[in-house]
Amino acid sequence: MSDTATNSRISLKVGDYAPDFTARIDGGGTFSLSEYRGKKNIVLYFYPKDDTPGCTIEAKDFSEALPKFKEIDTLVVGVSKDDISAHEKFKEKHCLTIPLAYDETGTICEAYDCWVEKNMYGKKYMGIQRATFLINKKGVIRKIWLVNKVPGHAAEVLEEAENLG
Repeated sequence: MSDTATNSRISLKVGDYAPDFTARIDGGGTFSLSEYRGKKNIVLYFYPKDDTPGCTIEAKDFSEALPKFKEIDTLVVGVSKDDISAHEKFKEKHCLTIPLAYDETGTICEAYDCWVEKNMYGKKYMGIQRATFLINKKGVIRKIWLVNKVPGHAAEVLEEAENLG
């Protein structure tokens, strides 16, 4: 089952300040990007749906690499439109350790240009473009990936995060 974004253009660029947001996360808390400004680098990754094959691989890979991200003062947060209950089931089922944010209204996906028209088997629909943003401690975007190949992605992001210093 393959789908493609018909508009995979992201208007945000390396060097831009990452759009701030606050979202509910699994476990009953909230995540605000601005809370970490000056404190941690952030890997913000957008994914289409909890407990689907590619999204599961990506979340497991980021969870497995989380201790290495922590060593370099970097927080990893996944974002999708799935609700908190779905996030918690997904995390429990796959022993995930990364926080998952609930983009309840879609405003986070829109701010990061990840809410796009997609096409699967000739049917057009709106969905989340799989994308990852590496944001430094100053809140500046240092790297953007439009992810088409999930295996190895977390390792590539880790390597770039290590170079932030």
